[in-house]
Amino acid sequence: MKELGIGIIGFGFMGKTHTYGYQTIPLYYGSLPFKIKLVGVCNRTLEKAQTAKETLGFEFATDNPDDIFNCPDIDIVDICTPNIYHKEAVVKAVKAGKHIYCDKPLAANYEEAKEIAALVAGSPVITQMALQNRFFPATMRAKQLVEQDKIGRVTSFRACYLHAGSVDPGKKIGWKQDKKFGGGVLVDLGSHVIDLIYHLLGEYASLYAQTDILYRQRPDQNGKMVDIEAEDIAVLIAKMKNGATGTIEASKIATGANDELRFEIHGAKGAVRFNLMEPNWLEYYDNTLPEGDFGGEKGFKKIECVQRYPKPGGDFPGPKFSVGWIRAHVHSLYHFLCCVDEGRQAAPSLLDGAYVQYVMEKAYESDLNQCRVDLD
Repeated sequence: MKELGIGIIGFGFMGKTHTYGYQTIPLYYGSLPFKIKLVGVCNRTLEKAQTAKETLGFEFATDNPDDIFNCPDIDIVDICTPNIYHKEAVVKAVKAGKHIYCDKPLAANYEEAKEIAALVAGSPVITQMALQNRFFPATMRAKQLVEQDKIGRVTSFRACYLHAGSVDPGKKIGWKQDKKFGGGVLVDLGSHVIDLIYHLLGEYASLYAQTDILYRQRPDQNGKMVDIEAEDIAVLIAKMKNGATGTIEASKIATGANDELRFEIHGAKGAVRFNLMEPNWLEYYDNTLPEGDFGGEKGFKKIECVQRYPKPGGDFPGPKFSVGWIRAHVHSLYHFLCCVDEGRQAAPSLLDGAYVQYVMEKAYESDLNQCRVDLD
């Protein structure tokens, strides 16, 4: 049986999330055609990497990423660093012949993303972006309904990703509020909704974007007030190549929101809508049903998607049990590992990540020039 050796670079929140996925995939999916081996973990704070080694079963810990790239027992490099370090890690992984699982966004900017895309396009390595919201049963069912023409010609859509983490002006900033590290809510949250709409409806034709910074100064980790250049909110009006028009919003100043990713898609035959805070359900409206007194059969119905992944995915803990945020990460990683094992390209690939970065770059261009921009 093939053994897939994993090396993780960056052991913060996302590094822990991906490690959980690798450890639990055998539970969720039963007998696998491959084995997963946690080989190396790298973090800039060596003590943190050592703790991960001792508690989670990695074979070695390091604060030098080259130890991951140069290790012959590592087949897959999982990149969980701040955005500004993604390009260097991807380039080194490709040159070392490692398969790549990369947290979003692909890079700190589109110029870097283009360089990465050119490199991986000519490489045999298998790549995937960590855009896990594609991998809820409900979002997978939405994709299925669109492809089955249950929605018909799509006319409009609305999508948003809302947090409240920047509402408090006294909250100390992290790297995600630092523009030079690739921060900003469009990149952090907007990338997810831009990708979901791209995944469900295809490529973008044009857009108009507006961003804003709620508080121009915030305290850094030492309490010193510093200037803020990374946006708190971004709103896009987008036209898709399939003819649909819609809006996309990303915000960290949405008071009362927790992890509120929502989308709704309307078409000639029907509509779907989803809310990440209620991930067990996809709401579907069938416009072909007959009207009648008291409403007839019209109305949104809730499809109980819960954990109804295709086998072997739904066997544990069982298809009837509620799904959670981290479950989509697990299925995304499972999909990637299956692709590596079978030698086929994964999706969303790093090329898809480069396209999402392109859309974000055009949004920033639109905001800067206060005009509509066309996309290739």
